[in-house]
Order: sequence, then structure tokens, then C-alpha cells
Amino acid sequence: MALVKLQTQNFRNLSPEAVRFSPSFNLLFGANGSGKTSVLEAIGYLGLGRSFRVNRHQAVARHGEQKFTVFGGLDQGRLNADSDQASEELAHRVGLSRDISQKETALRVDGESVRSLSAMARHLPVSVIDPGVFDVVAGAPGKRRQFIDWAVFHVEPSFASAWQQCQRVTSQRNKMLRNGRLDDGLLKVWDAQYAAVSERLTSARHETFTQFRTAFDHLIRELEVSWTEGLKVDLYAGWDVSQSLADVLAGHREQELKMGHTLYGPNRADVRIKFQGRPVSETFSRGQQKTLVILMKIAQGMVLAEKGKQVTFLLDDINAELDDEHQAMLAQRLQALGCQVFITSIQRPSVDHLWGRGMAPEYRMFHVEHGNLIEE
Repeated sequence: MALVKLQTQNFRNLSPEAVRFSPSFNLLFGANGSGKTSVLEAIGYLGLGRSFRVNRHQAVARHGEQKFTVFGGLDQGRLNADSDQASEELAHRVGLSRDISQKETALRVDGESVRSLSAMARHLPVSVIDPGVFDVVAGAPGKRRQFIDWAVFHVEPSFASAWQQCQRVTSQRNKMLRNGRLDDGLLKVWDAQYAAVSERLTSARHETFTQFRTAFDHLIRELEVSWTEGLKVDLYAGWDVSQSLADVLAGHREQELKMGHTLYGPNRADVRIKFQGRPVSETFSRGQQKTLVILMKIAQGMVLAEKGKQVTFLLDDINAELDDEHQAMLAQRLQALGCQVFITSIQRPSVDHLWGRGMAPEYRMFHVEHGNLIEE
């Protein structure tokens, strides 16, 4: 799927006028504060259900407004990119509105209300490359769990329900661990439920991670990235898998009671990225870390492409984050994958620079001014 129509109401400074996009590449340029990143942020809401810039919904609502709406029209993607007639036909319509004062979110897919964000998000796999994405390497384990879980969600249909069930069981289990009077029999019941859903969750993660690592290894060999020799990327399940999770929980009961929360299981999973046995956050330069994250993102796109799914990549302020060589590498790789791509920059992007003279894919160019997108 590709986002070919976007319309917002009271979303930051964006104009309420509908905009048509290419299912291939979309290049947005304009001064700081013109609304370029806000466009990507609105698209992100349709694929992620949240902003990739801020944690509060209220921050994206136009000043003085208590409700905002984001609507998107999706087509079948790059397969229809050369057909003007096909591009006018929408395969799905997705929308999200948030009432700030009532703290209520409404989701719609093809005119029908849906309760689960996953029912909307699965139609539009959105991957963001912005300054914050480099925390995948240097940040806390939660960032890397989000990284792998995004791919698992779009590869394994049952993952979303298993993840939600795991969160509920973990919450109940933590309440018991915080309780001064422990019912050992009841805790064992929760342990059994937790171990069962954790095994399902971990199995799905492991299967997708194996596909990711195969794609990643193929990519770095093909690009001949010399400084990746000695790099190891492994999935840590969240406990020592030489034992069953049930046995690990039983063996660390006193430790968990002392801490008051669950210490072992999928909520502690991590993608461990090491170079010659040390974390890359300690051994790689900032530039190498940026390149590494980009390669990991491309590898994710490769995994979904093999499943017949088109990823929509949002590349924010590309000139500030990547040098010319890496900009061209990323653009050309995403073109080869058949991804939909949105690129923002302050200066007007050079199409010849990104792809080479006469080699550019189908694209649309927009100048962004005061929240208005003016197609060139």
C-alpha cells in the first residue's frame, strides 16, 4: 500500500486542503518552520498512531483547538505508479481523530469505526529516519524492542494480539509482586499464563529477526561495508533460553519480589549490537552509528518487501543528517526495494544527485510554505 492522498484538520500549521502524493518518491523542501516535518508527522499518525516527534497528542493540535483529524487514502502501491487511472482509485481509506479535552481517539478504516490501532496501522507500514532514530543503536533496550517489534507486527498477523495479552498479564503479575501479602498459588497461575504467551511472542520475534539478520548480512556484503567486519547482531529473548521461562521465574522469585516488578521475559528483550564483543555505542563513531541504523532500516524494508508489503519511509531533514554519498545510497536502495518515500530538506533536492542524471524514478516535488504544499 502507498499513501496517495492526505488531508488534515487542525493539525499543527498544515492547510486543510487535500494533497495527492506519488506512490513512489515525494520530495518536500522549504524553510524551517514551514511545515515539512508536520506533513511527515501526520503521515506517521496513520501508520504509527502517534507522533514520532512528541509524546503528547495536544502538542500537534493547532493552537487553540481541542480536536485534530488526519485522513489518508491508500492505493495498491508502486505496481500502479505508472497508471494515472489506477492512482485515482483508493484501495483503503484510513483516518484518525483525537479529542484533546475528552482524551478520546476515534479510528476509521474504509468508513467503519475500528477499536484497535493495529487494524489501521497494518495497512500502512511507516518507517521513520530522523535525528531520533539513531537511538536504536545508542539508546535503551526499549528502542531496539520497538525496532524489531515494528517488523514482527507487519510480518506476523497474530503478533499484535499476543503482545497485548502479554502486556495485560505482565501488569497483573507486577501488581502481585508489589503486593505485600503474596498469594504464591495465584502467582504461579499468572506465571504459567505469562510463560505461555511469552513463548508465543518470542517465537514470532525470533522468526522475523532471523529474516532481518539474513537481509542485513546480505546488504552489508553487497555494499562492502568494511568496518562491519566483527559486527554481531543478536536477539536476546529477555531471559536465559537454556532454561524455560517458568523455571527462571521460579528461581528468581525473591529477586522479583524485592524489586516489585517482572525482571525476566519478553519485556526485557533486546537486539544486542556489538563490535568485537563491545557495544557499538562505545566503539563506533557517530557517523558509523548513523550508517548502521540506515542499513538496519533498509534491511527491515527488504524483509517486508519479500512479503509483498511496501514500506512508506519518512526521511526528515536528510541534508542535516546524511552526507551526499549516504543520501544517494539510501535513495537508490529504497527505489530498488519499491518503497514509497517522503524526503524533506531545506534546499530544493537535486534529483540528479540522488539518482544520477536520467535515472530518477517517478516522483513529485513540493515546495512547503506556511503549511501549504505547492507542487512544482
